[in-house]
Amino acid sequence: MQPKNLLLIMSDQHNRNLSGCYGHDIVETPHIDRLAAGGVRFDSAYTPCPVCVPARAAFATGKYVHRIGAWDNAHPFDGSEPSWHSLLRDRGNRTVSIGKLHFRSDRDDNGFSDEQIGMHIIEGKGDLLGLIRDEDMPKRGGSHKMARMAGPGESIYTTYDRDIAARAQVWLREEAHKHADKPWVLFVSFVCPHFPLTAPPEYYYRYHDRELPPPKLYERRHEPMHPFLEDYRGAFAYDAFFEDAAAVKRAQAGYLGLCSFLDDNIGKVLAALEAAGLRDETRIVYTSDHGDNLGARGLWGKSNMYEEAVAVPLILSGPDIPEGRSVATPTNLLDLYPFIMEGAGAADAETVTAEHPGRSPLALIDGADAERAVFSEYHGMGSKTAAYMIRKGAYKLVHYVDYAPQLFDLSEDPEELNDLSQNANARPILEDLTAELYKICDPEEIDRRAKADQVRLLADSGGKPAVIARGDLGFSVPPGVEPDFN
Repeated sequence: MQPKNLLLIMSDQHNRNLSGCYGHDIVETPHIDRLAAGGVRFDSAYTPCPVCVPARAAFATGKYVHRIGAWDNAHPFDGSEPSWHSLLRDRGNRTVSIGKLHFRSDRDDNGFSDEQIGMHIIEGKGDLLGLIRDEDMPKRGGSHKMARMAGPGESIYTTYDRDIAARAQVWLREEAHKHADKPWVLFVSFVCPHFPLTAPPEYYYRYHDRELPPPKLYERRHEPMHPFLEDYRGAFAYDAFFEDAAAVKRAQAGYLGLCSFLDDNIGKVLAALEAAGLRDETRIVYTSDHGDNLGARGLWGKSNMYEEAVAVPLILSGPDIPEGRSVATPTNLLDLYPFIMEGAGAADAETVTAEHPGRSPLALIDGADAERAVFSEYHGMGSKTAAYMIRKGAYKLVHYVDYAPQLFDLSEDPEELNDLSQNANARPILEDLTAELYKICDPEEIDRRAKADQVRLLADSGGKPAVIARGDLGFSVPPGVEPDFN
């Protein structure tokens, strides 16, 4: 690639399938759709971890969660590990962040030349409740907010995203041209469609005023589930607060509305890029840190390895990137690390990315490495045991340290309804994917290490009673907003 500017847009908790370009027939996302039509859409992209803080730490460093110890929402990135933004900054590139980072604090050197309105974990501590992963996990009091706040209106998140979009437009129109000596990277990080599921009325009623199909498998939400999911459901009890079908529909309309609200903000940023005369000199990436269950199987939020939570949208567009292509080969957010370094013209990109597992997505466009194994892991809130995902070709393994595995053939069973892990004919596939997992890590050893770190931090935070007494925030707050632990 020739060195070019990069506009990197990340949303928070955007279910990959909730975009028109990924096949959804209800949600309106014209700006994301046009971006995909003019570039490359990756149909099997995954997060390194299906929860915010670890996913964003791994994305920043280009390394697996277990390599950097970013286990959960209380183990954030603190700037001590080299990141793509710090390395580029040190090489003279302008790296600018506007919006959510979910790092430890803005008092740390997070590696950006300019960091605007960064949202970080609460009090530099984050979600301490998630450190409790024993047999007596507390029920999360903040989970009622998922249902109670769903509906039309404005929230601290929609207000925050409007500010992010405004500042990004101003930077592109007034600042970008001042840094023409080397490619710049502008990281615009929105928080929608992350709950609270409060959508501005003009977006909310687009969907509430029409018939919406119920969430996938919602009618079976009271049936026994895999024990890993039972643990999560027991801790969060999200669905307990949806009293009837009308409440579920409000949540659905809120989420769909936030997807369209996000899309409009993306459109404003892209229009500013065009108006500044920078479109031909700038590559664009759109992705999200992880997905959202949105009621599937009675689950809300993230924190599992089903496609709704672990899959992410990934779109690349701009100079040197083909138009109108789609790629089935699995990829991961960590693959953006070498893409960013190379695309910004780092002369030593090959050297500084040598210890990173990612491979630039551009290398996958023409079918190269189709049988690569892509990895995700989870050690966080609502889980008693580690979960690992391996996606290779059409097959997806979910390996649990203390529970039976799950195996799915996504080519025949994209909705993950048929677990093949006990099917004798699928045994060779199960063994092959398990071997791929052990090439990356020892799952039992990693599980022990994560829990040991969490026990230490729990003790340093005053112990279990103190952490429970602190309460459950439910979600982080933008800068300048007081947290509400009720």
